[in-house]
Amino acid sequence: MQNILACRPASYRQYQQIAYAHLAELGVHHLEIPLPPADQIQATLDALKPYGHRVSSVQASLDVHDPEVAKQYGEICERTRALGARLIFVSVRAGELDRRTVYQRLRAVGDVCARYHCTVVMETHPDLITNGEVARQTMEGVNHPNIRVNWDTANVYYYNQNVDGIEEMKKCLEYIAAVHLKDTNGGYRTWYFPALGEGIVDFPQVFRLLNARGFYGPFTMELEGIEGENLTEEGAKERVAASVRYLRSIGVLG
Repeated sequence: MQNILACRPASYRQYQQIAYAHLAELGVHHLEIPLPPADQIQATLDALKPYGHRVSSVQASLDVHDPEVAKQYGEICERTRALGARLIFVSVRAGELDRRTVYQRLRAVGDVCARYHCTVVMETHPDLITNGEVARQTMEGVNHPNIRVNWDTANVYYYNQNVDGIEEMKKCLEYIAAVHLKDTNGGYRTWYFPALGEGIVDFPQVFRLLNARGFYGPFTMELEGIEGENLTEEGAKERVAASVRYLRSIGVLG
């Protein structure tokens, strides 16, 4: 099977208006986009169509502090499926909320998602998917096939000290249902996310481990840049292009 490569238009930073055309030039046709309102679904599909793009995942909110959060997910799933996607990317923080309550509410969201054949993928963020060990604890606590992990290859370094990203990924490997491809210099709380292949992330091993498990994507480029840089439009395009060239050079793209 071939790996599915996607991109977040936000990888182009302030030049997101050029993302659709440039990604088409690069042969990248899957996207992760913010979930649009219901009345903008068709307009979104119409905007993608000339470039041959499709939505592989959407970004939505999931507030576990809201006791009624699961009731919101029928409509969220409907919009997601209307776009042709099944994966709903979220960032969730429990804070002081009792973990049993958190797991129960996520499980209820999972029940709704299952009815629509959708899956929530939780970002590698504190405090529920901080690293591989915490992600496994959360997944075991929720215990629902429609609640899974979005593994971010750089965030595990950003939010943790003295970790090996591959070893952390192994701890929750079977729960990963989406991946953000992001490189880093490995610094703790250091905003340094260059083009793929320019940092320390072992991308060949990321792909080997996940492919061996039967996962082929979406692998979504999330290129968040470098703190303090003055990025030009050409620089934004080159960062994405360089990342695609790198992935082809390591043999993970068809």
